[in-house]
Amino acid sequence: MMKLLKLHTFLWLALLPYFSFAKALPQQPNIIVIVSDDQGYADISAAGLATDVQTPNIDRLAEKGTRFTSAYVTAPICNVSRLGLITGTYNQRQGAYWYGKKATISPKLATIPEVIKSQGYTSGYVGKYHYGYSTPEARDFPLNHGFDYFYGYGGNGRQHFLIHDDAVAAEQKKKFKAYKKRGGKKGQSLEYGAFWDGFERDNRTGFSTEIYGQKAREFVKNNKDNKFYLQLAFTAVHNFTHQLPEDYLKANNLKGYHDWDPDTEDYYTWYKNSRYPNNPEGRAHYLAQLDYMDKEIGKLLDTLNSEGLSDNTVIIFISDNGGSTPIYADNGPLRGSKYLLYEGGIKIPMIVTWPKQFVQGKVVDNMVSTMDILPTIANLTGAKTPSNVDGIALTKLLTGEDKTIAHQTLVWDTGHETAVRQGKWKLKTATKDKYAKYEMVEIELGSFLYDLEADPSESTDLSEKHPEVKQRLIDYYKKWRDSIKKGL
Repeated sequence: MMKLLKLHTFLWLALLPYFSFAKALPQQPNIIVIVSDDQGYADISAAGLATDVQTPNIDRLAEKGTRFTSAYVTAPICNVSRLGLITGTYNQRQGAYWYGKKATISPKLATIPEVIKSQGYTSGYVGKYHYGYSTPEARDFPLNHGFDYFYGYGGNGRQHFLIHDDAVAAEQKKKFKAYKKRGGKKGQSLEYGAFWDGFERDNRTGFSTEIYGQKAREFVKNNKDNKFYLQLAFTAVHNFTHQLPEDYLKANNLKGYHDWDPDTEDYYTWYKNSRYPNNPEGRAHYLAQLDYMDKEIGKLLDTLNSEGLSDNTVIIFISDNGGSTPIYADNGPLRGSKYLLYEGGIKIPMIVTWPKQFVQGKVVDNMVSTMDILPTIANLTGAKTPSNVDGIALTKLLTGEDKTIAHQTLVWDTGHETAVRQGKWKLKTATKDKYAKYEMVEIELGSFLYDLEADPSESTDLSEKHPEVKQRLIDYYKKWRDSIKKGL
């Protein structure tokens, strides 16, 4: 009997190198999701696509993790794409296609912090959330959908980068009402209001990017002995990028651009003059905002190091939608901008890192979505992924166990544009150009088929050459739309 056991053990040890075992991951890491606002696809220096960009701290993430070159959001604008992120589902399932009141979190959907609450996580939200209603009674308010800590703002307007005072906001609203009464059109009151600090208002001055960075570091230090989830959503590099600290403008010999004054000027004239190609300092302003954000990310990484948290903290970096070319974002070879379903509006920078656990320094072209963040986090924390989630867990792709994980098909619908990507093929339709004209971005109306492998800039329509492919994608879209209409 002993001889049989020894022989059995010998054979087992001899064959051991030929067996593949799933990588055992430490349980329940801390998780940080960093969201930039309207960042260009090329505006990460690690990508090597833009020569004027320097993002050394975002590059630190790329060096320690996986950078995705085919990562997508669910929509080309902020509010509804953020719904897709926080719920892991197509925002269209909730009836939310574009800006408006329908961009609100359904009570039928669980959010990331709600999903992992059962695993003992403390969750914090710092920055802009934007979806739904910014009133503290609404489910959309972060403290009402799973977060234990919140510092930031709702995002239903455009937050001023430097002034955060409810009294100033009240005066601005009076001016705006008077402007409208005089017949002024296409204006909007900028958000000069205070931050939310929990359910309280925090009036202050200061650069919002630096304030958000400080609050994020405080959250990490205060919860270093807990398992925590932090969503850090910067307003950089969103319009209006000219709102920079005065000392920065002086040090860099920049004139800057003034805020809109409803008493003296037409809103849309002012708006157009701040945007491409009318602002000679536009790219410099944009890069300044990017630089400030990158520095805050670096400070956060340093805090994780000093607190001994780096090795067991997953960091996911994304933009909330494609780069906004009117504010001088650079989308590299991609056509289009925020607001559009060209690749430039929906393909984003995305990096995922977990030192010593995930593959480091890897660049992959697998088609993934921000909807995948929720199921990936659920998988990492041991939580159950809700059955109505459209995303997929990327964990085994990130560890290198399964290099094939990817979406086979993704679909987009804004109500006036649609798109389907399946493998190298992309079907895109556009029926209205109202929003494109207002935002000063280029669009072609009609229905188009593109080969993204051969033509990443979506310049050549192959509809006539490959009608069978186009019809297949049309049929897929119709089935997707029918399933969407059924709701949740």
